[in-house]
Amino acid sequence: MGLFEIIKMMGLICLVTGCSVTGQMAKNGDDPFIQGTTTIERLKEIPDLDNQPQITIAVYNFTDQTGQRKPNPNFSQLSTAVTQGPDVWVIAALKEVGNGNWFKVVERKGLNNLIKERQLIRSTRELYDGEAQAKNQLKPLTFAGLIVEGGIVGYDSNIASGGIGARYFGIGVKEQYRTDQVTVSLRVVAVQTGEILLSVSASKTIASYSLGGDVFRFLDMGTKALEFESGNSTNEPVNYAIRATIEHAVLQMVYEGVNKGLWKMQGVTKIGNTSKYYPVPDKLVD
Repeated sequence: MGLFEIIKMMGLICLVTGCSVTGQMAKNGDDPFIQGTTTIERLKEIPDLDNQPQITIAVYNFTDQTGQRKPNPNFSQLSTAVTQGPDVWVIAALKEVGNGNWFKVVERKGLNNLIKERQLIRSTRELYDGEAQAKNQLKPLTFAGLIVEGGIVGYDSNIASGGIGARYFGIGVKEQYRTDQVTVSLRVVAVQTGEILLSVSASKTIASYSLGGDVFRFLDMGTKALEFESGNSTNEPVNYAIRATIEHAVLQMVYEGVNKGLWKMQGVTKIGNTSKYYPVPDKLVD
């Protein structure tokens, strides 16, 4: 194989593995964007409550319970494998159910800050308007009838991996993949009795994929060597997977709540096929 043929093969490998594209992305990055999921649209499409006021709900202690660190084959990392603020996605998912007509979410994560600000308002008004007038101007905080708790309970790395490759006369191409899995658990607790009314869980796989190629040839009777490598890898964002899993858990919570009579959905008395891994079809039938 001559030098010209090797150069053509190098260009082909670079084209297949996308080296020019990945180089441009690494240099410039992407513009800021709002990342949505398919499950969030299903939450918005849920019918309204049937002759029932909004359900006041609070989110407590929805945290990372895995203790997992970012996987690295060479050394131990201190960075956690999953986000430490999953409660943000729980609140966002609850606010999207039925286009925001189902749940009234009250602040509990920053309750101390809220109380301090209310104390500041009250003390300022007492100074200028008098104590009696200040008490009448500030409304009491809304209490919740239901509490949502839970967290990320599982992060299993490298549950499946593999690849394929080939080499011919110093020219090689290889393809590899790896799969991780994240699991979320969510429960709904009644404030008045402390009873756990609902407990649901959801899991999602996180896919990673890489494609690479290389050329290694000796030239000029073995006195010179030519070596070329190119590769491209794609990793599904972990935060996206966690968000989609939490949204699906909220979806399951709504479905099972309808079946158990905790709340009523317009036109629906019972929902079938409440799978923990796949959303119920658009047509909700008894």
